[in-house]
Amino acid sequence: MAVSTAAPAPDLKLVTPRKVTTQDKLVELRAKKRELKLGGGPLRLEKQHASGKLSARERLEGLVDRGSFQEVGLFAKHRATHFGMSGKELAADGVITGCATIDGRPVHLASQDFTVAGGAAGEAHCGKIAEMMQLSLKTGTPFVFINDSGGARVQEGIDSLAGYGRVFYNNVMLSGIVPQISIICGPCAGGAAYSPALTDFIIQTKRAQLFITGPQVIRQVTGEVVSADALGGPAAQMNRSGVVHLIAEDDIGALALCRRVLSFLPSNNVEDPPRWRYDLPLEDDPELNHIVPVEPRIAYDVRKVITRILDHHDFFEVQPGFAANAVIGFGRIKGRTVGVAANQPSVLAGVLDINSSDKIAWFVRFCNAFNIPLLTFVDTPGYLPGVDQEYGGVIRHGAKILFAYSAATVPKITVVLRKAYGGAYIAMCCKNLGADRVVAWPTAEIAVMGAEGAVEIVFRHEIDAAEDKVARRQQLIDDYRNTFANPYVAAGRQLVDDIIEPSETRHYVAQALDILHSKREFRPPKKHGLIPL
Repeated sequence: MAVSTAAPAPDLKLVTPRKVTTQDKLVELRAKKRELKLGGGPLRLEKQHASGKLSARERLEGLVDRGSFQEVGLFAKHRATHFGMSGKELAADGVITGCATIDGRPVHLASQDFTVAGGAAGEAHCGKIAEMMQLSLKTGTPFVFINDSGGARVQEGIDSLAGYGRVFYNNVMLSGIVPQISIICGPCAGGAAYSPALTDFIIQTKRAQLFITGPQVIRQVTGEVVSADALGGPAAQMNRSGVVHLIAEDDIGALALCRRVLSFLPSNNVEDPPRWRYDLPLEDDPELNHIVPVEPRIAYDVRKVITRILDHHDFFEVQPGFAANAVIGFGRIKGRTVGVAANQPSVLAGVLDINSSDKIAWFVRFCNAFNIPLLTFVDTPGYLPGVDQEYGGVIRHGAKILFAYSAATVPKITVVLRKAYGGAYIAMCCKNLGADRVVAWPTAEIAVMGAEGAVEIVFRHEIDAAEDKVARRQQLIDDYRNTFANPYVAAGRQLVDDIIEPSETRHYVAQALDILHSKREFRPPKKHGLIPL
């Protein structure tokens, strides 16, 4: 019998795979989240910081209450496959979205991440933004959109355009229902610029650019050479175009301005603005008796009047660099938010023109939409004459103020400081446009036109026939001013409710606001009015 000399078979053992535990899943989840929250990665974040900008997440952290941000859509992915996009990972698809609180009040937010594909907007990117906007609408909370994007994601073609369309549509749906604030912290060009334009307030940093067509396109099409800053920088878009409402030094300043704007506003159109506690007595201010010169040709800064009437002399001016012959902004009286609109006699004598008409009309309509009482200070010689104004449509633009004030149903209080002439007197919320209170200071001149102009028209032949033309002209000017250019004639026609000492203004306005707070005014039913656009 043969004996086998082969080596014995090894003792084989079955190796079973380690069972995946919940802890393993948690580790995986945490790793994925850490990676996604790095955006474009450490190098791109470093480059973002080197350019003087915060990251998208740092902006959100600096804006909202600590620990209040709840992210939505961190794992969102695009579905593009062309031009190298297949399988390409883009953290949060280049935009961080979610909800949080600011000063304890809920908001919804979106913050574009320039470190991820230049913040380019595609289908999923825009879908996330639109979802936050819809949640703002459902919950009645403000929407804040921080822009920092190179524009549409060209690799996605028409899908990116459709995404923009969704955002624009939702901007319009939110309009007049919840406040919308756009913060421009980087490039915002092309179609992307129209979303901020559809919002209520635009805050732009000095490093940001906002424009439709960039310098390269302009050079190719028109041959003009212009820098990005000169074209779309904050100075251009505030001072020249009037698109931007507030300018910030940097990202941190922009976030602070956003919080300040929101502090004056209600969360939605069915709420009243937040009222701050104010327990100090309302005392007369003798300084107001000496601010406005009696002589109508002498200029002064109307902001000195405004600040002395508001709580703590705190006036938050909006669009200070655009149409400076008009002043608009927010303040408080006895803790209650008011919207202030005024003529500025130190700039173009306070005339109304195309730009100042647009500026005031926009502000009046915003305040009316969000239940903010309107306080108007009048010192204007009329509408600005000139061929450029006529060709530019001063009639159409000037009519916007008439429309805005007439359509406004919030409490409207008008204080006539000095000049109130002609159509501009009517436009600046006179009694016949529905003002609830109109008061005048003793320096007020309410008339069809200034005494000098009226005398030249009415008494031209009499002046020409006089031996001493200068003396006769001055006598007639004085007679006209004493007869018409004062507040007493208007008060006698009940077009002015009272003539008060300037020092009493703050007390008068506060008392009127207390009474008018419950005002309800109903208008004929219609789809909407047709403002002269």
